[in-house]
Amino acid sequence: MSSSNQTTIEGFRLKGFSYVPELQILISLLVIFIYLLSLGGNLIVLLLVCLDVHLHTPMYFFLSNLSVIDIVSSTTTLHRIFFMTQYHMISYSACLAQVYIFCSLVSSETSVLAAMSYDRYVAICRPLHYHIIMSRILCALLATVTWGFAFIEMIPVVVLISRFTCYISKEIDHYFCDALPIRDITCSDTSVLDFYVLTFGTMNVFILLLLTIIPYAFIITCVLRVRSSGGRRKAFYTCSSHIMVVVIFYSSIILQYIVTISGSSMGSNKIFSLLNTAVVPMLNPLIYSLKNKHVKSALRRKLKKLLL
Repeated sequence: MSSSNQTTIEGFRLKGFSYVPELQILISLLVIFIYLLSLGGNLIVLLLVCLDVHLHTPMYFFLSNLSVIDIVSSTTTLHRIFFMTQYHMISYSACLAQVYIFCSLVSSETSVLAAMSYDRYVAICRPLHYHIIMSRILCALLATVTWGFAFIEMIPVVVLISRFTCYISKEIDHYFCDALPIRDITCSDTSVLDFYVLTFGTMNVFILLLLTIIPYAFIITCVLRVRSSGGRRKAFYTCSSHIMVVVIFYSSIILQYIVTISGSSMGSNKIFSLLNTAVVPMLNPLIYSLKNKHVKSALRRKLKKLLL
């Protein structure tokens, strides 16, 4: 397609995986399968937390927030792959909305994981004060700040992208609209956007990663003081699901960041994007359901009620 400067643009063409046409149908079917697993798993977790009174605790409140993030994030980014043959058109406003929602949800997830780490710290290190500290008011406040800050933080990103006045191409080499692929096709000055993403994006991930790790440093200290090996195993088992989710989530982000700054092919970037938008949301409910006896017990209770 010939390059041309555009003062106004009505929409973009998403390239998706059209560079490997022989695998495109297979990729689409695989993504649909993963998406349905992700949607089903997260909906089950969300419904169990809402319907089972035994799961009306701060930990599962934040887990339900994580499930909402995974459902909305995967639906927002993956639904166009289902219908892609070669190229798929997306309107300019829908593209900006997709950038805003996806980036905000990634930021929300980092905050929710940090809140869950703090919850585990209080539960293990200050168990007698757990219900006083992790009150409904504090949980509601943490959730409000988490969602509010994430969606406010990403407003400048969308505003800066909306000010791009020319594009060298209408083709976005991705399967959904993201800030960096759009930046790659604009001929407008991107220095302010680059500075904002590098500064605030990196600071946000780094600070929230620290806020996620620090509680576990205190948890390890507390657990090592426990004399019985059974007590230590129980404490570590309580945290194991969350630790696995944190490791998978941040590993996928860091790997994608390394791929992006190393100048690797866009194909590699799309693979790591699929890891973030499809595989991670699918794994989260599986990890929490398989590793958590309370979730499994709640599921058994609901199944008994349905079958009897």
